[in-house]
Amino acid sequence: MKKLIIGCDHAAPELKNIVRDHLIARGFDVEDVGVHTTDSCHYPDIARKVCEKVQNGEREMGILVCGTGIGMSMAANKHTGIRAACCSDTFSARLTRAHNNANVLCFGARVVGAGLALDLVDAFVDTAFEGGKHQTRVDMVMQIEREQKA
Repeated sequence: MKKLIIGCDHAAPELKNIVRDHLIARGFDVEDVGVHTTDSCHYPDIARKVCEKVQNGEREMGILVCGTGIGMSMAANKHTGIRAACCSDTFSARLTRAHNNANVLCFGARVVGAGLALDLVDAFVDTAFEGGKHQTRVDMVMQIEREQKA
């Protein structure tokens, strides 16, 4: 059973809850770090909560939802070892796992509806990383991250 973590900002608690419940119904172990209201909050705080659990191995994958998915993906990608992808189509959600070994999926509640969000999530969590030549490229990306920190 994959252990997932999900979070959102004030733009997306309703969609986050739909996605969370869908994943639980599919048998995933899902931790929900909020938010649970539409009161204004700061998306980097939520991205940090999700990404730290993925970084330390407590959770295999993360899902972040905000208005567009862009802010969350930018904040998530500041965390070492996180490969977050903002997707609004299932082809990208599937290929970012298969080719980029993405470990955090981001999308926007103001961009995708509930039906598409569930399709994105299913494509993301059901797709395995292909490795091979793609591993070489992921390693190259992670090398850039290490060099930037030096």
